[in-house]
Amino acid sequence: MPWKKWAKTRNIFLKKGILRYLLFKYLRFDKEQPFINLSMLLAFLGVSVGLCVLLVAMAIMNGFDKEFEKRFFVMNYPITILPKFYSLVDDDLINKLKKEFPKLKFSPYIGTQVIVKTDNSFEGGVLFGVNFNDEKEINEVVKKALVIDEIKNFDILIGSALVHEFGLKRGDKLAIIFSNLDASGFSLAPKTKRFDIKAQFHSGLLFYDKAYMYTDVNALRKILNRKQDYDGIHIYSTNAFEDLKKIKQYLGDDYISIGWWEQNQNFFSALALEKRVLFIVLMLIILVASLNIVSSLLMIVMNRRSEIALLLALGASKIEIKKSFFSLGMLIGGSGMICGIVLAFIILWLLGNFDIISLPADVYGTTKLPLDLSIIDFFLTICGALIIVALSSYYPAKKATEVNVLDTLRNE
Repeated sequence: MPWKKWAKTRNIFLKKGILRYLLFKYLRFDKEQPFINLSMLLAFLGVSVGLCVLLVAMAIMNGFDKEFEKRFFVMNYPITILPKFYSLVDDDLINKLKKEFPKLKFSPYIGTQVIVKTDNSFEGGVLFGVNFNDEKEINEVVKKALVIDEIKNFDILIGSALVHEFGLKRGDKLAIIFSNLDASGFSLAPKTKRFDIKAQFHSGLLFYDKAYMYTDVNALRKILNRKQDYDGIHIYSTNAFEDLKKIKQYLGDDYISIGWWEQNQNFFSALALEKRVLFIVLMLIILVASLNIVSSLLMIVMNRRSEIALLLALGASKIEIKKSFFSLGMLIGGSGMICGIVLAFIILWLLGNFDIISLPADVYGTTKLPLDLSIIDFFLTICGALIIVALSSYYPAKKATEVNVLDTLRNE
């Protein structure tokens, strides 16, 4: 029995010895074949840079996705209820919804397309009539704009982009042309009303800051000759996906309930597609870099055939040889991955703490580069790189075991 244990222990140390011997031997600089070491270095750098670029790009893409989602979420509202057929949106419906869903916040509105007129310019936009006490509960942008001011009667709240474009200021009169017509002599003319500019809001997105305007709902009703009804209801919810299902079940087919993600589905689908394409394209960088692992290991196998044949003749198994070359490839690729991860986190830290890249706020809504590397994207990237490196290491390792021992020792 003791000799069996000794033999088993000897075999374990022998296998580890062969693996360690080949790893250190083939990692050393070869003066006769310097291109092999150069190829291994290029493989290391390629995997490192490719993984670094991929992680940084995914963090930037996620950051922009979250930033755009935040902007759209603020100005589009989590849930919107619209009337269908001859259904009516009035105070009775709002009271029923408040009673059924006490945790949700409701803001009914009236909306109409208008034309803003100054001395020499015209600009199209959308004017919303709202109850500002309700609107401030669900719209953070409006709430910040009206911390001090209060909109009453024919006062108006406009976007900062419209203020800068027309050179307006607080207290100015703003002429707005409506689509409904008034009798004027023997003709009909569009109705025009002058509003007092009370305050301005800034959402960070040029489209909203230029096109959206808010006034009191009762004032807009007088202009449009509307009764005590609304065009729809904006709803704030912390769990819009679940609450939307409950609202649809409660209202039935008489009303249309839409989530903010459904209103901008094409935009977010385009962002998701762009993210997937970017992931695949940048993963190809790692794939190209891994080809250097294949070429360097194959060159080692071709130049060390006699040594491999001698090891096989002396008792080393094919599995041990395969493990040795596979470990060599994984060592090159794995060390490149570790270096790439460290480099990526350093770059993300620098971009997050220093204003290295400054963005135009009127286009992106922020001057700071948004970064957000999700755990899922991180692990998907690491797993993808590991699979590529493993496949690149397996083929040369398999070729190393196919060396003909007799022919190689006889000829070399």
